[in-house]
Amino acid sequence: MWFTMNVILINYGVGNIFSVEYALRRAYLNVEVCSSLNSFGKADAIVIPGVGNFKIGAENLGGFKGNIIDLVRSNIPILGICLGMQLFFQESDECPNMKGLGLLNGRVARLPRNVKTPHIGWNNLKIVKYTEFLDGVDEGDYFYFAHSYYAVPSNPEITAAETEYGVRFTSVIVKNNVFGVQFHPEKSGKSGEKIIRNFARIIKR
Repeated sequence: MWFTMNVILINYGVGNIFSVEYALRRAYLNVEVCSSLNSFGKADAIVIPGVGNFKIGAENLGGFKGNIIDLVRSNIPILGICLGMQLFFQESDECPNMKGLGLLNGRVARLPRNVKTPHIGWNNLKIVKYTEFLDGVDEGDYFYFAHSYYAVPSNPEITAAETEYGVRFTSVIVKNNVFGVQFHPEKSGKSGEKIIRNFARIIKR
């Protein structure tokens, strides 16, 4: 199968780039890893992975902000993974003075103190609305999580799935061409592969 769609995978120093790149290539996507604005090429889609601190992520991603916003406004699909999804929002309790990309209205909150954090391990989804992005995903499918914070969208209608861990939190968001997952599809076996392949189908339309 031809690798016809070009995905920009942004390497901003806080993501597990290699496993994400491999997962995207397995979905027959051409992946261009970009660590500077000068390396930005033609983009049919953007993927922002990420693990760790919101402040460091926002600072490192700051130089890409204008380019990302312009591409999303031109209807280019974007996928945020874990911290990458959290950075779509305006701000985080982890660092209240640091602004995210502002692609989505809302904030990022800390998981409750009565559960062990970070939330590391396998958990499933409660699907709250149908979306092509979750095509073939069942509520019994398990995904790999590693996080201490979660997104709180201002508009609950962008939540496509939720997960229970001390609180029921948004674990999948879909708004037009903006897609996000709190878990790591690249580490989630066959379940995660469904998500990546669905994203690939969406951008190939």
